[in-house]
Amino acid sequence: MKGIIVMASSRSTGNTYECVKCLRDFTGFKVIDLKDKVIGAYDYEYVNKDDDFKFCFDQIIDGHELVIFATPVYWYTMSGILKNFIDRISDCLSIYKEDGRKLRDMKMAMLSCSMNDDRPKHFVEPFKLSASYLGMEYFGDIHCFMDGELLDDTSIKRISNFASLMK
Repeated sequence: MKGIIVMASSRSTGNTYECVKCLRDFTGFKVIDLKDKVIGAYDYEYVNKDDDFKFCFDQIIDGHELVIFATPVYWYTMSGILKNFIDRISDCLSIYKEDGRKLRDMKMAMLSCSMNDDRPKHFVEPFKLSASYLGMEYFGDIHCFMDGELLDDTSIKRISNFASLMK
Protein backbone atom coordinates (compact mmCIF):
# COMPACT_ATOMS: atom_id res chain seq x y z
CA MET A 1 0.00 0.00 0.00
CA LYS A 2 1.29 3.46 -0.84
CA GLY A 3 0.74 5.97 1.93
CA ILE A 4 1.68 9.35 3.29
CA ILE A 5 1.94 10.61 6.86
CA VAL A 6 0.74 14.10 7.77
CA MET A 7 2.42 15.14 11.02
CA ALA A 8 0.66 17.89 12.91
CA SER A 9 2.56 18.81 16.05
CA SER A 10 3.72 22.12 17.43
CA ARG A 11 7.22 20.60 17.65
CA SER A 12 8.78 19.19 14.50
CA THR A 13 11.21 17.06 16.50
CA GLY A 14 9.09 16.25 19.54
CA ASN A 15 7.40 13.10 20.79
CA THR A 16 4.98 12.82 17.87
CA TYR A 17 7.96 12.98 15.53
CA GLU A 18 9.52 9.99 17.32
CA CYS A 19 6.36 7.98 16.62
CA VAL A 20 6.18 9.20 13.02
CA LYS A 21 9.85 8.43 12.46
CA CYS A 22 9.32 4.87 13.70
CA LEU A 23 6.27 4.42 11.45
CA ARG A 24 8.15 5.91 8.50
CA ASP A 25 11.02 3.49 9.10
CA PHE A 26 8.61 0.53 8.99
CA THR A 27 6.62 1.76 5.97
CA GLY A 28 8.87 4.03 3.93
CA PHE A 29 6.00 6.53 3.71
CA LYS A 30 6.72 10.17 2.92
CA VAL A 31 6.05 12.65 5.76
CA ILE A 32 4.51 16.11 5.46
CA ASP A 33 5.24 18.28 8.51
CA LEU A 34 2.43 20.82 8.79
CA LYS A 35 4.50 22.87 11.25
CA ASP A 36 6.71 23.86 8.29
CA LYS A 37 3.74 25.06 6.24
CA VAL A 38 1.69 28.24 6.19
CA ILE A 39 -1.93 27.16 6.21
CA GLY A 40 -4.56 29.72 7.07
CA ALA A 41 -7.90 29.03 8.67
CA TYR A 42 -10.93 27.99 6.66
CA ASP A 43 -13.17 30.86 5.63
CA TYR A 44 -16.11 31.12 3.27
CA GLU A 45 -14.40 33.65 0.98
CA TYR A 46 -11.30 31.46 0.43
CA VAL A 47 -8.93 34.32 1.22
CA ASN A 48 -6.24 31.77 2.13
CA LYS A 49 -6.44 29.83 -1.14
CA ASP A 50 -2.88 30.78 -2.09
CA ASP A 51 -1.24 29.41 1.07
CA ASP A 52 0.36 25.94 1.42
CA PHE A 53 -2.85 23.95 1.95
CA LYS A 54 -3.50 23.02 -1.67
CA PHE A 55 0.16 22.05 -2.20
CA CYS A 56 -0.05 19.67 0.79
CA PHE A 57 -3.43 18.32 -0.26
CA ASP A 58 -2.15 17.61 -3.77
CA GLN A 59 0.73 15.58 -2.28
CA ILE A 60 -1.78 13.54 -0.27
CA ILE A 61 -3.97 12.63 -3.25
CA ASP A 62 -1.07 12.09 -5.66
CA GLY A 63 -1.07 8.31 -6.02
CA HIS A 64 -1.52 7.48 -2.34
CA GLU A 65 -4.02 4.93 -1.08
CA LEU A 66 -3.71 5.90 2.58
CA VAL A 67 -3.23 9.11 4.54
CA ILE A 68 -2.19 8.82 8.19
CA PHE A 69 -2.79 11.86 10.34
CA ALA A 70 -0.28 11.99 13.23
CA THR A 71 -1.09 14.25 16.15
CA PRO A 72 -0.26 14.71 19.79
CA VAL A 73 -3.14 14.66 22.25
CA TYR A 74 -3.70 18.31 23.15
CA TRP A 75 -6.51 19.13 25.57
CA TYR A 76 -8.20 15.76 24.89
CA THR A 77 -8.29 16.24 21.12
CA MET A 78 -6.15 16.63 18.01
CA SER A 79 -3.66 19.47 17.64
CA GLY A 80 -4.91 22.84 16.43
CA ILE A 81 -2.62 22.55 13.41
CA LEU A 82 -4.38 19.35 12.34
CA LYS A 83 -7.85 20.68 13.09
CA ASN A 84 -7.09 23.68 10.91
CA PHE A 85 -5.86 21.42 8.09
CA ILE A 86 -8.92 19.18 8.28
CA ASP A 87 -11.18 22.25 8.28
CA ARG A 88 -9.47 23.35 5.06
CA ILE A 89 -10.49 20.13 3.34
CA SER A 90 -13.76 22.03 2.97
CA ASP A 91 -11.99 23.95 0.18
CA CYS A 92 -11.85 20.65 -1.70
CA LEU A 93 -15.60 20.23 -1.41
CA SER A 94 -16.29 23.56 -3.05
CA ILE A 95 -13.54 25.24 -5.09
CA TYR A 96 -11.39 22.14 -5.74
CA LYS A 97 -14.18 19.56 -6.11
CA GLU A 98 -12.40 17.30 -8.60
CA ASP A 99 -9.43 16.96 -6.25
CA GLY A 100 -11.71 16.50 -3.25
CA ARG A 101 -13.45 13.58 -4.95
CA LYS A 102 -10.12 11.74 -5.11
CA LEU A 103 -10.37 11.18 -1.35
CA ARG A 104 -13.23 8.73 -2.03
CA ASP A 105 -10.72 6.19 -3.29
CA MET A 106 -8.48 6.55 -0.25
CA LYS A 107 -8.19 5.27 3.29
CA MET A 108 -7.60 7.38 6.41
CA ALA A 109 -5.76 6.35 9.57
CA MET A 110 -4.60 8.15 12.68
CA LEU A 111 -1.61 7.97 14.99
CA SER A 112 -1.83 9.78 18.32
CA CYS A 113 0.89 10.41 20.88
CA SER A 114 1.05 11.46 24.51
CA MET A 115 3.19 10.94 27.57
CA ASN A 116 1.01 8.07 28.83
CA ASP A 117 -1.09 5.25 27.44
CA ASP A 118 -4.23 7.22 28.15
CA ARG A 119 -5.80 8.52 24.95
CA PRO A 120 -9.39 9.65 25.61
CA LYS A 121 -11.99 7.18 24.30
CA HIS A 122 -13.69 9.82 22.14
CA PHE A 123 -10.42 10.90 20.50
CA VAL A 124 -10.88 8.83 17.33
CA GLU A 125 -14.44 9.99 16.62
CA PRO A 126 -13.59 13.12 14.58
CA PHE A 127 -11.34 10.99 12.35
CA LYS A 128 -13.89 8.22 11.84
CA LEU A 129 -16.68 10.70 11.18
CA SER A 130 -14.54 12.80 8.82
CA ALA A 131 -13.51 9.72 6.86
CA SER A 132 -17.14 8.67 6.54
CA TYR A 133 -18.24 12.15 5.48
CA LEU A 134 -15.52 12.31 2.83
CA GLY A 135 -16.34 8.83 1.51
CA MET A 136 -13.05 7.41 2.74
CA GLU A 137 -12.49 4.08 4.44
CA TYR A 138 -11.30 4.44 8.03
CA PHE A 139 -8.27 2.14 8.17
CA GLY A 140 -7.63 2.32 11.91
CA ASP A 141 -5.57 4.05 14.54
CA ILE A 142 -2.88 3.54 17.14
CA HIS A 143 -1.79 5.43 20.22
CA CYS A 144 1.87 5.77 21.18
CA PHE A 145 3.50 7.10 24.30
CA MET A 146 6.94 7.91 25.57
CA ASP A 147 9.13 6.41 28.26
CA GLY A 148 10.99 9.57 29.20
CA GLU A 149 12.73 10.68 26.02
CA LEU A 150 12.31 7.32 24.27
CA LEU A 151 9.43 5.70 22.49
CA ASP A 152 7.94 3.05 24.78
CA ASP A 153 8.51 -0.60 23.75
CA THR A 154 4.74 -1.16 23.70
CA SER A 155 4.41 1.73 21.27
CA ILE A 156 7.13 0.38 18.99
CA LYS A 157 5.30 -2.95 18.86
CA ARG A 158 1.99 -1.18 18.11
CA ILE A 159 3.62 0.76 15.28
CA SER A 160 5.23 -2.39 13.88
CA ASN A 161 1.91 -4.26 13.96
CA PHE A 162 0.09 -1.31 12.41
CA ALA A 163 2.69 -1.01 9.67
CA SER A 164 2.41 -4.71 8.86
CA LEU A 165 -1.26 -4.13 7.96
CA MET A 166 -0.14 -1.71 5.23
CA LYS A 167 1.94 -4.19 3.25
